[in-house]
Amino acid sequence: MKIVAPSMLSCNFGELGDEIEMVNKSKAGWFHLDIMDGVFVPNLTVGPDVVASIRPLLSIDFEAHLMVVDPDLLAPLYIEAGCSTILVHAEACTHLHKTLATIKDLGATPAVALNPHTPPEAISQVRDLLGLVLVMTVNPGFGGQTYISEMESKVVRVAEMLEGYDCDIEVDGGIGPSTIAAAAAAGANVFVSGSALFRDPEGLSLIHI
Repeated sequence: MKIVAPSMLSCNFGELGDEIEMVNKSKAGWFHLDIMDGVFVPNLTVGPDVVASIRPLLSIDFEAHLMVVDPDLLAPLYIEAGCSTILVHAEACTHLHKTLATIKDLGATPAVALNPHTPPEAISQVRDLLGLVLVMTVNPGFGGQTYISEMESKVVRVAEMLEGYDCDIEVDGGIGPSTIAAAAAAGANVFVSGSALFRDPEGLSLIHI
């Protein structure tokens, strides 16, 4: 099943209520929350209190993409705030297996994100715990970046590694009408999109891609 997940990072926060209502009226599958700490990536976004405040406004699942140096500290807070999937970066986890197992024990779906430079083999020893693998198709930290097409070969390799496992493959960064087909052909089935959805004149009507 193919899922489009609008990214909160590209919302107009001055009109957040209206933006969320647009997502509600679309065919979005998930709501993607970019959680940044200003250390792991050079940007700051929203805390768990903001997430908890908007959780009742949307009926779809929330996924928290933790671009942070201490995912073990923050993951429980975002689960409590209402996120059903927690993405941690392989690069940020000293004990990745333990981190994913803890997320699962707390009742959320454990997921791993891989930066462009990180080889797919980083997931090889934790595949049994994963419900989702995110292949970053830009360097994390800011929206509106250009899609890195070279990551398609990594998506192919991740798909091969996950054969026989019940695990979705997600891409994030530069995803829109001109890139989504190639990402899907490589093996992705979940597509995070921000600028192409919220900043296009047609807005979230593009969700049918």
